[in-house]
Amino acid sequence: MNQLTQDIQSIVEQVGGTWGIVLEDLSTSERWAMNETELFYAASVIKVPIMAAAFAAFEKGLLSLDDWHTLKKEELVGGSGVLQHMAPGTKLSLYDIITLMIIQSDNTATNILIDKLGIEGIQKTMSDAGMTKSTFFNKLMVVPANRKGSNEITAKDISSLLKSIVNGQLISHYSCEKMIEIMKKQQIRNGLPGKWPYESTDVIGEIPKWEIANKTGWVPGTRHDAGVFYVGEKKMIVTVLSKDVDDLKSEETLAEIGECLYKYLKGA
Repeated sequence: MNQLTQDIQSIVEQVGGTWGIVLEDLSTSERWAMNETELFYAASVIKVPIMAAAFAAFEKGLLSLDDWHTLKKEELVGGSGVLQHMAPGTKLSLYDIITLMIIQSDNTATNILIDKLGIEGIQKTMSDAGMTKSTFFNKLMVVPANRKGSNEITAKDISSLLKSIVNGQLISHYSCEKMIEIMKKQQIRNGLPGKWPYESTDVIGEIPKWEIANKTGWVPGTRHDAGVFYVGEKKMIVTVLSKDVDDLKSEETLAEIGECLYKYLKGA
């Protein structure tokens, strides 16, 4: 992993800004980190612990994944996602809402879940997952003037959360399987997998050569991507957080880092 980490260090040093990175190769147990306890504005990566909190509530019998929610006009917020464009009165299952929150980074879906789970419920899930420095206080696109704090994360905390999920140690094995399944359906691919090869096959049901279960996050000046990367027999947890970087450069840099990761995992 030494060459990989040297290449990544060189890439981020050239672009500037602040980067928080954790790599953990689950095949070799090698781990490398840079600024792993630095706090970053969470952006949409906070949606991963919110998803975990939803599954925790499900396991406790506080809600059902089959529960139906009727979309209300006052719930619609801007930013990412499709629900803001749908008619009030539309009905969706809780599982659908969780899925939209992750694969489209839907902010309306996120706020619906926050209302159902409560801020304290999400905070407890984060605490139970060992996210010692990360914080959650606010809904998305609706920030009160007297807010108690910001939604913040560290690369160490996100990496720890992902490791608990991929190892089936958070909430239940079933819930962990479902969370990874949802994250693999991610539709936003302009982060770490931005330069990964497009795969198509004429053989129905063929096992893909690579998969990524990830979640991106972006606001001006801040861009993140984190997830579990599966390439052949190799598996790696990757968390890359950034701040104070030009938006176009941060997107390009994530893709460059992702390209390095792909070549490493492919053994090229």
